[in-house]
Amino acid sequence: MYEQIEYDVTDPVATITLNRPEALNAWTGAMGKEVDDALSRAASDRRVVGIVITGRGRAFCAGADMNTLDDLSSAGSGASSEDGDGASGDLIAAAGGQEPTDQDGEFTGQFPFLLTIDKPIIAAVNGAVAGMAYPFSLCCDMRIGTPNSLFLTAFAQRGLIAEWGLSFLLPRLVGPAVALDLLMSSRRVTGEEARSLGLLNEVVEPDELLPWCNEYITNLAQRCSPASIAVMKRQVYTELYVGLGAAERHAGQLMGESFGRPDFREGVTSFLEKRAPEFARIGDD
Repeated sequence: MYEQIEYDVTDPVATITLNRPEALNAWTGAMGKEVDDALSRAASDRRVVGIVITGRGRAFCAGADMNTLDDLSSAGSGASSEDGDGASGDLIAAAGGQEPTDQDGEFTGQFPFLLTIDKPIIAAVNGAVAGMAYPFSLCCDMRIGTPNSLFLTAFAQRGLIAEWGLSFLLPRLVGPAVALDLLMSSRRVTGEEARSLGLLNEVVEPDELLPWCNEYITNLAQRCSPASIAVMKRQVYTELYVGLGAAERHAGQLMGESFGRPDFREGVTSFLEKRAPEFARIGDD
């Protein structure tokens, strides 16, 4: 049912593969809508404990399709129209979905909505990540790469700025000084350096990339409560905006709620009985 991505579910993993290898999986409006749809399906599928996003061929995603960027450069000042028509509307569509109406919402943007999905999302970075694919990958919960992984902001080389929330996301991973270096220079960062900077969680050999991601999610499904994972994911992202005291008070409230959930009883009982826990999945049948 998709033209520019592939979607597969093999319990407990949903895999979304960007599938325009001839264009280095460059992002289009159609691709964005298909990714949105696949993520929605994975979020509501009880078989799915975690989601892996990767690219077909030698790139993860080379950023916005150059035809879109050419249209924007030709439009000039008309690209800033407030009604979302014309070139600016095309670029919004290229990210997927519609322009958010709640401009003050922390997670209403085109890519930050990934942070609201209750299931862990791993970017399996098989190759180049450039332009708007950079913030897209940073909005995944983890990034696993190979020696062939390559990160390139590219915005300064196109006369652009740190787009799609990258000025917020990147400094929180690598620190302000490194973030400014990567943004201003648009220099290429590959495999091991990307891991040392914090862009990648782990570097594995190319043929181990998807098996590693699948095994990670399988281990979560066997050992961890999906409900607890969902709550902790929300805690981490929402509490980026509050102080330590507020975070601790909120954790106390959430801890009290967790005591009343079946997963807490199952977690304690399975430990005492020396067996693997059997936690309920998240999503509809």
